[in-house]
Amino acid sequence: MQPIGVFDSGVGGLSVLKALRQTLPHAQFVYVSDAGHAPYGERDVQHVLDRSAAIGRYLVDEHQVRALVVACNTATAAAIATLRANYPTLPIVGVEPALKPAAARSRTGVVGVLATRSTLASDKFAALLQAQDPKVRFVLQACDGLAAAIENAELDQIRDLCARYTAALGPFGRGPGEIDTLVLGCTHYTFAAEVLAPLVGPDVILMDAGLPVAQRTASLLAQRSTDGLTTDATAPWVDLWTTGAASALEHAAGQWLRGTGAARKIEIA
Repeated sequence: MQPIGVFDSGVGGLSVLKALRQTLPHAQFVYVSDAGHAPYGERDVQHVLDRSAAIGRYLVDEHQVRALVVACNTATAAAIATLRANYPTLPIVGVEPALKPAAARSRTGVVGVLATRSTLASDKFAALLQAQDPKVRFVLQACDGLAAAIENAELDQIRDLCARYTAALGPFGRGPGEIDTLVLGCTHYTFAAEVLAPLVGPDVILMDAGLPVAQRTASLLAQRSTDGLTTDATAPWVDLWTTGAASALEHAAGQWLRGTGAARKIEIA
């Protein structure tokens, strides 16, 4: 069975991979962490575009993937149009901040957004924001350093940065003018949800894009064939590769996923 390719700048995309596995439990996956060239969210657009193109080539040429999931908000904003142009017959699914579902869930009409600086500055995000209901107010916060802290499992720094950025967003709650819905606009941030939840309070809904991405991927595969529902018991369900430290990816996968094997280091140029 051809695998589904998934990539991110680091371990954040494992949150999307987890949702993909739950939605397509018998599918095979190849996951690439580009930790050797991270963080994407604090690099220029050309760097992200070049890395995304290189990883896309690797997954298509070396693994013959049947679908490609760009499990990174920054890479989606910078590179998904180019990837789709390069591989017009390949189903390619990107990640974008869950603004529309957050607006639909909000009762106060105020939605907070935590994201990388690159995502918030992108044309794709500007267009997404422009398409939302004008009655909903979005409060945006760039979170410099947070993805890197999560990548490196630096718990004290994660707590400090989450406290700083949620405080900067403004009041949370169900009252007039308060933020009652918080969008986690980077796949890494899902792994800080347990830190963020007590900071914003029990009345605030946290929203990420993992499940919608998984559902969209399953839908595209179902339109083409039924092989997403078949299984191959002889193959591992996920193959882990990284341009950074294999031990870091292996540790993160062991923490957040079950059933993964050893991670392997690779150079992708």
